[in-house]
Amino acid sequence: MERAAGRRKAKPEQRGQEARGERDAPAPKRRLSAEDRRQEILTKSIEYFSKVGFGGGTRDLARHLGTTQPLLYRYFPNKDALIQEIYKVVFLDQWKPSWDALLTDRSRPLRARLQDFYEAYTDTILTPLWIRIYFFAGLKGEHINERYITLVEERLLSRIIREFHVEQGLEPPETIGNRDLEIAWNLQSGIFYYGVRKYIYHARTFLPKNEMISCALDLFFGGYAEILAQRRCEARAVAPPPAKPRTRSPRKTGPA
Repeated sequence: MERAAGRRKAKPEQRGQEARGERDAPAPKRRLSAEDRRQEILTKSIEYFSKVGFGGGTRDLARHLGTTQPLLYRYFPNKDALIQEIYKVVFLDQWKPSWDALLTDRSRPLRARLQDFYEAYTDTILTPLWIRIYFFAGLKGEHINERYITLVEERLLSRIIREFHVEQGLEPPETIGNRDLEIAWNLQSGIFYYGVRKYIYHARTFLPKNEMISCALDLFFGGYAEILAQRRCEARAVAPPPAKPRTRSPRKTGPA
């Protein structure tokens, strides 16, 4: 009888434990569609490679994803295909079409256009993930950097040079010279290195980002305007003097 009573008293406690166990049990995972699963793999792969670099193998990547290599290869046939998709998502898709219109809108001063552009552009690229992916790709020898540098030169730096010439009242060059490209790269890399100091070296920055951009543009506009003025002076100095018009001496006529 006592044992039976003990068992009867234990039943409510057991029921409570069972109830708590049911509440503590994890909810079943929602089954993802193929597109959602692919996007999840891509997002976590970007996170993984930004931490370990592109030398990380697919086996460790699958472990990081909480999945298997066969499932990973179902969505991306090989590692190179995955890296190419990362390039598209992290670099190509981040370039906004509105930036093209902004850079070439001659109804506004170029200085104001570039301030607005670089504020928006750096909001996109000056992040720990973006910068780490960019550097790891370069160290591994992936072609991501080469392709992105080409994009920057064609869609940004060449436009800056041409728009600067137009604003100075000069004919924009059809082909951008090496010296001009390096001058534009000085502007671009100075702004980019602000993010490197902040997110890679964790070093102190001395100005808010927008003020830093303004300082960089001041240096670029002052320096490049002086360089173009010097070129004009040099071109005038070496130009041959205009040829004097030939005057015909009057013909002598003899007596009729």
